[in-house]
Amino acid sequence: MNLPLQITFRNMKHSDAVDTYIRGEAAKLDELFDRIISCRVVVEQPHQHHVRGNPFLIRINLEVPGSEIVVNQQPSLHGQVVDIRQEKLVGEMEIEGAKKDVYVAMSEAFSRARRQLQDYVRRQRSEIKTHQETPEARVAKIFPEEGYGFLQTIDGREIYFHRNSVLNDGFSRLDVGSVVMYAEEFGEMGPQASTIHAG
Repeated sequence: MNLPLQITFRNMKHSDAVDTYIRGEAAKLDELFDRIISCRVVVEQPHQHHVRGNPFLIRINLEVPGSEIVVNQQPSLHGQVVDIRQEKLVGEMEIEGAKKDVYVAMSEAFSRARRQLQDYVRRQRSEIKTHQETPEARVAKIFPEEGYGFLQTIDGREIYFHRNSVLNDGFSRLDVGSVVMYAEEFGEMGPQASTIHAG
């Protein structure tokens, strides 16, 4: 992972397990969009006299070209059970929740960050398509036996393509270095070429 990552713990001790979890989630963001400039994550546990139930505040700042994505995962009363007769929190749920809440909060925060990053990537792709109706690329890698390859775009990205994306059965005529025209879309594994016109 090349993504510059800064992790800060506030009002709590550093946790190697939480640190590892954050690094794993940040790596997934980096796979989704490899041009993230920086990622800052703050994990904060408010003082106990302010909030009951050990909720955690998670803040994620992603700096991307021309923009910033900010996620603030605020604490909620999720997982807390109130005993109405005694009007107090049930102790067992509070203790169990304290162990789980930080991971629940981080999971929700990183899910929101992924959705916002995907929206950003879609907007970027849309702008590229608007400015460049039929972009050109070169074949960077090709695997004829497996039926797929990768294009190198003008801006240096590698985009996956499948044999079926090449029009007029042109896959067999492609070699590394071939110049093609392509249309790009966002697939399950990230950007991919949906239609390729071989020259």
